Formats: sequence, structure tokens, C-alpha cells
Amino acid sequence: MSRIFIEKVEQLNRTFTHCAGQPPLEQKMNPLALLCVLLIAAVLDVASMRTAKKQPQNLSRGWGDDVLWVQTYEEALSKARKSQKPLMVIHHLEECPHSQALKKIFAADSAVQKMAQEDFIMLNLMHETTDNNLAPDGHYVPRIIFVDPSLTVRADIAGQYSNRLYAYEPEDVMILAKNMVRAKKLLHTEL
Repeated sequence: MSRIFIEKVEQLNRTFTHCAGQPPLEQKMNPLALLCVLLIAAVLDVASMRTAKKQPQNLSRGWGDDVLWVQTYEEALSKARKSQKPLMVIHHLEECPHSQALKKIFAADSAVQKMAQEDFIMLNLMHETTDNNLAPDGHYVPRIIFVDPSLTVRADIAGQYSNRLYAYEPEDVMILAKNMVRAKKLLHTEL
């Protein structure tokens, strides 16, 4: 039984116990009535648990709450080297409609989320880093860059736009997924 349910029953019991020395609720009520009260309390408790929203992980910023996100670029590089997993860096801005649209699709795509959870060190940034290698063709958002465990920026893994090589639109989620697979495969064949 949940803590809330037990507290409600104890509160009811105390209320009836303190009323002019009356016996506790279980002794005073008809067993069928007690069962009905307990059943209603249990239903209300289950309903309250279902309506409670899962709070998003602060570092996910909506890009996938089940993905383990690192906080800084330096931490990401260290974890990529130690784990021998590629790093995926997502540059975005909260007020950018293109970033918001990509975030929505990224978080909803189960294949992308599974790879992000299992095969990558994940970092999303709302500010630029001091490493200019993360902006090979300029500073724009959204921009996704891969870094291999040897800490080499994978400038060869790009999206489909010639004027923004590392940009992805919501309709490019399949291209992004293929690039994620490519980052993993190239990693294994090159190391």
C-alpha cells in the first residue's frame, strides 16, 4: 500500500478515536462499510499516482528524459574517452523554433532515443564552447556534431544542407539516425 493511502486511513482512525472516547474506526464501523471506505481510498490513491507527471531531467532539456546527459563539454570528452563511445553534441536554443521542432522529433523517435541511451555520450548545449572545432562551418542552431573517443571531431558526418552542414530539420530524423549508426560503425572500423 502506498504511504498516502496508509496516512489517510490512520487519519480517519485518529479522527474517530478522539471523538468523545469512541472506539477506533475499525471497531465502530460495519466491516462492509470499512471495506468500501478502504476501496475508495485505494482507487483515489491509484488515480493520484497516474496523474502525477514525471519531472524531466534538468540536463535533458526535453531532448529525452531517459537518456543520460552530461553537464559540460569537458565531462563529455572525458566520458567518451573512458567509455570508448562517441560523443554527440547538440547545439540549440530554447527560443529557437527550429531547435524546438527538432527536439520534439528527437525525443519522440524510439530508434534515436535507444541509440542515444546505449551507444553515445550525450551533451546538449545552449551556449557555445571554447572549442572552435565544434563549429566547422559556423555558429548556428540547431547543430549536431559527433566526436569520437580519440577526441576527433567527425566533420565528415554531416546532414544534407550545403549551407549548414550539421543542421537537421524535423523531417531529417532518418538522416540523423543513419549518421548515428555511421558514427558507431566508423568508430569500430577505425579504432
